[in-house]
Amino acid sequence: MKGDTEDNQAIASKNEEERRIAEMGRPVLGENTKLEIVIEESYEFKNTVDKLIKKTNLALVVGTNSWRDQFIEAVTVSAGEDDDDDECAEEKLPSCFDYVMHFLTVFWKVLFAIVPPTDYWNGWACFVVSILMIGMLTAVIGDLASHFGCTIGLKDSVTAVVFVALGTSVPDTFASKVAAIQDQYADASIGNVTGSNAVNIFLGIGVAWTVAAIYWNAQGKDFIVLPGNLAFSVTLYTIFAFINFGVLLYRRKPEIGGELGGPRTAKILTSAMFTMLWLMYILLSSLEAYCYIKGF
Repeated sequence: MKGDTEDNQAIASKNEEERRIAEMGRPVLGENTKLEIVIEESYEFKNTVDKLIKKTNLALVVGTNSWRDQFIEAVTVSAGEDDDDDECAEEKLPSCFDYVMHFLTVFWKVLFAIVPPTDYWNGWACFVVSILMIGMLTAVIGDLASHFGCTIGLKDSVTAVVFVALGTSVPDTFASKVAAIQDQYADASIGNVTGSNAVNIFLGIGVAWTVAAIYWNAQGKDFIVLPGNLAFSVTLYTIFAFINFGVLLYRRKPEIGGELGGPRTAKILTSAMFTMLWLMYILLSSLEAYCYIKGF
């Protein structure tokens, strides 16, 4: 009996020791019953997330949900994008060049901030008003170019291929560049180029000629447009367009870097070639317009 009692006491002592050791690891309420947590923004994490969003979905970058945000963004000077920046770099401050470009373009920024945000009517309000604004801008550029060409004595065909085309295509070029950089694929860039050209032609020629044809038909007369050197200009443009498509198809090879971007040498050579074709198009069209060469 004595041995059993000693065994029971040993077991109880062991259990008590194990219980005491186990309780030492349990959380207990101490003297300090309140905890203050301070959350600070991490510029490294913010820059990483911003770059991931820009490379993942363009709609998340260009989408807006209020006019207030659009006007604030229009009048705010922001630092230019630099793709070579380190992801861990802190937020950049605007440079002197950024301030100069902002003050040169602030009128247009504020003007186009009138376009409804993309969240309204599932984007239809933005689409319709954007088309109207593009039409207005095309009309203004066309009239200014026509008056300028008339002032310096250029023919209308030369004014059209030099100033009107340049004034309406350069903004589309920069918009396509932004779309290509911020989208995972080149679909947005290609869609912007084809869509903007279609809109410019539709609003600049299609609507005007349609209204004129309806008016003269109501007067019992035919609406006649003299072709001039349009056939030569369009044929030349088509030939150069096929050359451009051939270059893009050749650059599709992975070792060259794809149609857009790629190694620095390929980018410079491609840009130089496209610029040369554009200058050749202007030169040949102008020479044909002034009868230095004979078209068809």
